[in-house]
Amino acid sequence: MLAPTIMVQGTASSVGKSLLVTALCRFFSREGIRVAPFKSQNMALNSAVTADGLEIGRAQAVQAEAAGILSCVDMNPILLKPEGDRRSQVVVLGKPIGSMTATEYHEYKPRLSTVIAESLARLRADYDLVVLEGAGSPAEINLKSRDIVNMHVAKLADAPVLLVGDIDRGGVFASFVGTLELLDPDERARIAAFVVNKFRGDIALLRPGLSFLIERTGKPVLGVVPYVSNLRIADEDSVSLDDRRARRRPSQHELDIVVVRLPRLSNYDDVEPLEHEAGVVVRFVEQPDEVQGADLVILPGSKNTVSDLAWLRARGIATAIEVRAREGKPVLGLCGGCQMLGEVIDDPHGVESAETRVHGLGLLTLRTQFQREKITAQVRARVLSPSFLTDGVAIEEDVTGYEIHMGVVEPRGPRASPFEIRSRNGRMVATADGAIGGAVVGTMLHGLFENEVIRARTLAFLRKRKGLSECSAPHRIPSKQAEYDRLEAAVREHLDRELLWRLARLRSSSPG
Repeated sequence: MLAPTIMVQGTASSVGKSLLVTALCRFFSREGIRVAPFKSQNMALNSAVTADGLEIGRAQAVQAEAAGILSCVDMNPILLKPEGDRRSQVVVLGKPIGSMTATEYHEYKPRLSTVIAESLARLRADYDLVVLEGAGSPAEINLKSRDIVNMHVAKLADAPVLLVGDIDRGGVFASFVGTLELLDPDERARIAAFVVNKFRGDIALLRPGLSFLIERTGKPVLGVVPYVSNLRIADEDSVSLDDRRARRRPSQHELDIVVVRLPRLSNYDDVEPLEHEAGVVVRFVEQPDEVQGADLVILPGSKNTVSDLAWLRARGIATAIEVRAREGKPVLGLCGGCQMLGEVIDDPHGVESAETRVHGLGLLTLRTQFQREKITAQVRARVLSPSFLTDGVAIEEDVTGYEIHMGVVEPRGPRASPFEIRSRNGRMVATADGAIGGAVVGTMLHGLFENEVIRARTLAFLRKRKGLSECSAPHRIPSKQAEYDRLEAAVREHLDRELLWRLARLRSSSPG
């Protein structure tokens, strides 16, 4: 017998669907239910690697972790990774099948229905409950004829739908009513309840609106979820970076860490642990004058290294980074950023562009050659050579992280490497990673700052370099598990739990 399902859809993108699914996975898991997340199609540049080396959206990996289970490719069978020029890399069951324009993919989507159905069926056979997540809005009428992520999945799974709206944006009641008006009658009947998300005010002032919504639609409000600030949970897409743009400049007693906001920036959650450290301000910037005075500049991952390297040069940021390097000021390249810092990028198969060879910034003695096969792996590594990442000293304990890249990065002549990869997806290897060139360090490892020892040593180095006292030493930031609990507690308190249990079709009411 297949497990029941419940689905979270939204009135728009970025209304909090992913976080609500994360909270529900945590809630049901804490109630003793074996629960799994599912999103048929995800469009995101933040991705994750499963234990068997397959690529899925970061949000589904987070949701699985909140549920206390290992992520698997069935939780996100289709991942779209935008490449620019209206194209996306299409990843199916964890492996890329090619690059398509929006029109090409729209025509291709019907072929993926079987993949979606089979992945969902496997999850429903293995778990007690599957929490489904939609994308964008179910009322995007221009896309409904080939929908494979919203009502198509709800019907496939016979799932009641929770419709989420973001009150922080304003117009939430119009969004709810307007969405219902644009749905077909059978789809409208599938909407089981509303969830008002990101509420900051006095609930008494909201009640007249809630009463109107119930009377107008005949549907209940499952709850009003408060805005939960400073959550240490990875964002699904780059919309959240707009808030970071306006982040204040640090004082003289704080560290200023600047991340270059590349046009095709990916896996920007690499720096998220740094954002939660006391006395640290992380800013995403796009101008060269923001680069020179920072305590650390990070060149992050990129979905298209060649195009973003050209953008760096056109913006003048490449020159600013080169000046920093000559002055001995720290620069860190992560994945695509590491490739940009190297000497040469070869693309003989046209994986990223029509240019078969471009020159990097030449700050690291590395050569990148793009291959047709993507490398996706969970890795364990050891520190091979001291750098500012280790405060200039050796570290004995292993470092964990993951790789997602098309290019093979190789040394050009003698050089020191910051790390040696010791295992990929559980298979023992001995592969030097990245390079060190003075104050410039490059690595292909994502998730580096999730390692407390690397984060603490890096910040210690930067503080000493800036002349800050040791009283500003790094503190222990909240664990992911603690943050999942904090999110779940906020949702638990503000949802009608008895209604939630009825909609999940597991038991008549919550035990507490």
